[in-house]
Amino acid sequence: MGINRQLKDSVFSFLFSDPEVLRGLYGAIEGVTLAPDVPISINTLTDVIFKNQINDLSFTVDNRLVVLIEHQSTINPNMPFRLLMYIARVYEKIIGTNKIYDKKLVPLPWPEFIVLYNGTDKYPDQATLKLSDAFKDLGDALGGTKRPVDLELTVQVYNINHGHNEGMLKKCEELGGYSAFVDKVREYKKTISDKDVAFREAINDCIEHNILREFLKSHATEVLQMLLTEWNTEEALAFEREEGWKEGREEGREEGREEGRGEGREEGEKKKALETAKNLLALGVSLDTVAKAVGLDMETVKSLAQ
Repeated sequence: MGINRQLKDSVFSFLFSDPEVLRGLYGAIEGVTLAPDVPISINTLTDVIFKNQINDLSFTVDNRLVVLIEHQSTINPNMPFRLLMYIARVYEKIIGTNKIYDKKLVPLPWPEFIVLYNGTDKYPDQATLKLSDAFKDLGDALGGTKRPVDLELTVQVYNINHGHNEGMLKKCEELGGYSAFVDKVREYKKTISDKDVAFREAINDCIEHNILREFLKSHATEVLQMLLTEWNTEEALAFEREEGWKEGREEGREEGREEGRGEGREEGEKKKALETAKNLLALGVSLDTVAKAVGLDMETVKSLAQ
């Protein structure tokens, strides 16, 4: 399997960064079969071009369809807005900016947006998220006149945890294997406190039981490092959010005003974001992953790394 070495932010994007694997993944999700001669072209965003705006997977099918797939371990109702930003940049990458000034209509690949969820919170087999759900109520701004939404983006969310969408998981060996792999990682993490040992045991167990066997045998070291990075990032972010909220609340209380509370929260969150970024960099986490994880611009992250 020819892995794209530029897509290594997570085990998920690493596993599915091969066009042939994506062919099977998309076919399983949509219940279709893509013929071997239908070209699959990966165009996932990277920070080199778009700074810290990075998506998980983006690819075109026969240059007629552009698909954005995001993997989420937390429930996020803001995915339509995130994907709106991503698709604009993907189109810019595919089409370029000069053609939009042409007198002729520029043909665009048909867009499709998918989220694969495998978090621990309960979630249905499938759900639909819409950008319009986030729009503010116009109220009396237009004198009470009703009007249709001029901008919409629809995301299909699929739960890929064990016991959900089993037909889909069976149709794509890699997707089913990834779901089982995540279960093993969680299982060992509950019983072994040392993350390094827990993840090694999970990888070995999967290899022994033919779960992503060839992939894990070939990339065990890289997968282990990714797991450690992802887990450390999640833990650091959880701590940063909790501490930033507490600090902001205390500073806001001292001010005794809503403005003070807002400024206190903002200052506390920024301070914790910088501390988290430093900790992640010390762990060897890549600059682009740190920027994406804590929401800092790349220049700030680079300055912290020096």
